Amino acid sequence: MNIIAKSKIWLSIMLVVTLTSIIFFVVFGLKLGIDFTGGSLLEVNFSSQRPDKEQIEKALSGLNLGGVLVQPVDEANILLRFKDVDEDTHQRVLESLKSLSADGGIEELRFESVGPSVGKELKRRSVYAMVIVLIVIIAYIAWSFRKVSKPLASWKYGVAAVVALFHDVLLVIGVFSILGRYYGVEVDVAFIAAILTVLGYSINDTIVVFDRIRENLPRSNEDFAGTVNTSINQTLVRSLNTSITTLLVLVAIFFFGGDSIHYFVLALIIGISAGAYSSIFIASPIVVEWEKMQKK
Repeated sequence: MNIIAKSKIWLSIMLVVTLTSIIFFVVFGLKLGIDFTGGSLLEVNFSSQRPDKEQIEKALSGLNLGGVLVQPVDEANILLRFKDVDEDTHQRVLESLKSLSADGGIEELRFESVGPSVGKELKRRSVYAMVIVLIVIIAYIAWSFRKVSKPLASWKYGVAAVVALFHDVLLVIGVFSILGRYYGVEVDVAFIAAILTVLGYSINDTIVVFDRIRENLPRSNEDFAGTVNTSINQTLVRSLNTSITTLLVLVAIFFFGGDSIHYFVLALIIGISAGAYSSIFIASPIVVEWEKMQKK
């Protein structure tokens, strides 16, 4: 397969996907969960018939909870999100919910409370974590390729890998911006963990291709573009097999796993799928186009 011959097509697709994702993020933003905004999360199970959303909102209306988000879970559970409250208000919420149950039977499954200052700190640390990961990736690839200075400087491989990573991460963020806007899907610490996982998984695929390029360059009789294309084809089956087997497991977890990890797994599916594409069709074409520009 002459993948490199169509570099401009692959990079054009990348630009369209990346710009579209950025537009969705700028217009819609991400719907931040209580991990970042602060607030309380309460999940309860009703032993008898679960009341509808309107009944719950009416029962809690006099407790000064701010905007209450009511989300049904499974057949008998309800998930409530509201502002940060003290223990007394927490107990009053439970009493109000008990009054809605025919037999007064409810079970509190979890209660989490995060203050606004903690939420801001988590947001700041999440940004730091992603920036540090990207810097370390560039440094690591530059060091690994330190003996391959021709026809491209080693650090340029690192930059190409990070550009591909931006494509993967922005696609995930763009999709979750749409989900947050139209389906109320919130992002939390698990979402950040998914993004960092995608970064690690995607860079692994890219390094496999780059490492083969590094091995082939000293002994290849082809030009740089030909050597890169040969290297991609030599690693193509391995990369696809690794990605497909991982995605099969994730899809199974997505459909049959618990609700608590549903969107975490979805973020991984989107990111790893994008990573499989970017390691083959983005990172390597970027270094080839960079080498062509260098000649001009």
